[in-house]
Amino acid sequence: MTARPAPPATNGPLVLFLGLSVLVLSGANVKVHMPAGLTKLQAVEGRDIVLPAWYTLEGEKPEGRPWEVPLVMWFLEKKEKKGLKQVLAYINGSVSGNPGVSLVYSMPSRNVSLRLQGLQEKDSGSYSCSVNVQDRGHDSKTMELSVLVPPATPSCSLLGVPQVGANVTLSCQSPRSDPLAHYQWERLSPVAQVFFAPVLDNIRGSLKLTNLSTSMSGIYLCTAQNIVGSAHCNVTLSVITGSRAAMIAGAVVGTLVGLVLLVGLILLYERQHQSKLLEDVSNDIKEDATAPRTLTWSKASDTLSKNGTLSSVTSARALRLSHAPPKPGTLTPVPGTSTQALPSPRLPETNGTNPQPVSLSPGGLSHSALRRMGAVNVMLPSQTQDGYLV
Repeated sequence: MTARPAPPATNGPLVLFLGLSVLVLSGANVKVHMPAGLTKLQAVEGRDIVLPAWYTLEGEKPEGRPWEVPLVMWFLEKKEKKGLKQVLAYINGSVSGNPGVSLVYSMPSRNVSLRLQGLQEKDSGSYSCSVNVQDRGHDSKTMELSVLVPPATPSCSLLGVPQVGANVTLSCQSPRSDPLAHYQWERLSPVAQVFFAPVLDNIRGSLKLTNLSTSMSGIYLCTAQNIVGSAHCNVTLSVITGSRAAMIAGAVVGTLVGLVLLVGLILLYERQHQSKLLEDVSNDIKEDATAPRTLTWSKASDTLSKNGTLSSVTSARALRLSHAPPKPGTLTPVPGTSTQALPSPRLPETNGTNPQPVSLSPGGLSHSALRRMGAVNVMLPSQTQDGYLV
């Protein structure tokens, strides 16, 4: 009878370690950590910063090597806008995030610190780190970041007329600063001087100078500064006397008058130019227009002489009547077609006796009847007995 082989010997310490490990891991919970007391960070615009954060599993030995695959997400909540905005996520072994945002360490890692590069003022806000491990729970921590902006170069100006005895105000203002800049005015050498309240307003950046004198002339420097930087500008003050001020005022008035005259001349020139253009257009239209046709006169109408004068006018009815045979002893006027004088009719000889009046009415009609018919009187030159014109 053969004996069965004995079961292999069991390693007691190894079994105990594995069992304890299972018990410890099964009771572990995720815990996110940030540096103690470091809940607010400040950084200067344009620089880089790291937001430190890591997580652990409670109940696990610190030297234990991580084997889990966590879900890590970073969110930003701005002061002026409520609500979380995701800036980075590590999911299923892949990292995605906004430009300039990354994790400091390669994943998988329990150090989930966030790096921000090229900070801008809009990056200020509360950053939350959230870690979720399957079957181990979820935890998050929040840290506030303030991006500080040094003062931008301020602008300096002079308000008022810097003449002897007058008052002026020097103004200085930076267009951008976070936190707000404070201002300081000083007069540079050879007569150095630093100004304080009440003549100086270090919040608004104004400096009031009263009862000016020529000795107060010089270069005045303004400094805008906050906790992260400073910037400067300056203005030159030249105090003038009364006579010089009058000269300057006269020059200014003369310049203004000259400008007004120049503008008036320009407007006058433009108006004349437009009038000339309109006149040229109208002339072009006249040249292009078609001349009216020459009026023609019918045989039954009135006739005009070559020199444009009316030689004889006879109505159509009078002309029709003129075709009737004239009575003995009468003359019938015929409408002329030229300006030549009508031939004088020969009068019968009277042998020394008085000539009888000759009727020029066609058809024996009276003058009143001819007028009603539209006839016009024709003046004939006088003649002698021999037939010559008088």
